[in-house]
Amino acid sequence: MKFLPRLFLGILFCSFSIGSAQTEQPVTTGYQNGTLIVIGGGKLDPGIMATFLDLAGGESAKLVVIPTAGITGAKIDSSRILKPFKNFGFKHIRLLHTNNPEVANDPEFVKPLQEATALFFTGGRQWRIADGFLNTLAHNEMFKLLDRGGVIAGSSAGATIQGSYLARGDTRNNQIMMGDHEEGLGFISNIAIDQHVLVRNRQFDLFQILNEKPELFGVGIDESTAMIVKQDTFTVAGPSYVLVYDTRFWSREGSRLKKLPPGNQLFYFLKAGDRYDLVNRKVIKD
Repeated sequence: MKFLPRLFLGILFCSFSIGSAQTEQPVTTGYQNGTLIVIGGGKLDPGIMATFLDLAGGESAKLVVIPTAGITGAKIDSSRILKPFKNFGFKHIRLLHTNNPEVANDPEFVKPLQEATALFFTGGRQWRIADGFLNTLAHNEMFKLLDRGGVIAGSSAGATIQGSYLARGDTRNNQIMMGDHEEGLGFISNIAIDQHVLVRNRQFDLFQILNEKPELFGVGIDESTAMIVKQDTFTVAGPSYVLVYDTRFWSREGSRLKKLPPGNQLFYFLKAGDRYDLVNRKVIKD
């Protein structure tokens, strides 16, 4: 049995003149409850992880870690996987892994998610998470975790999987932007998320997806940096940058005198503390 995730798919209703039909244009929305922490890979930033722990409930937090993206065989080194989270102060941690959706539909398997206040997806290949969890009972329980005010975080593959479109989801090679897996878990709607962007010089890669699917909002996140999403707003945290692909350009010094490329070739940078309105696709100016 499959469980379809309860996505909050925002719809922008365009105005229409007399005699014309009303059209619907999908927009990007975050989840309306809980918090999402979308980390661009690399070394976990202590400040971001402190925020994660605080949102999860501090010392009483109940964390589930899903390492599926990085698991390639039958053997799992649970102590190695869980050690960083213990070092960051989590005391109650459960490991949850499967690459079989039948297992992810087992009520016994999902019990840790029903009790959790937080969930973390580790790095690897994002399609492995989709293979094991997409449209299952476990997937549905992740939405319920958010519904009760919990927090879902993930780094690298664990960042990309949180979007609706699965960038780099090909089983053959992680350089293929539009591959044989194209559906993410959809905690954020109408979005494609890339990671390791500046460290790996990936800043132009998202254009391949956005040129084919211009309705998508694109975001690239550098290592040790995150966007923290609450409802329809995200805030940047960490030492590097989040790159925004919204067909516009934004700069603190303005852009009136700049000679810019066309909108389908534009991106810009946001730093720690910057805030962004996902629905209206614009920087929130303080």
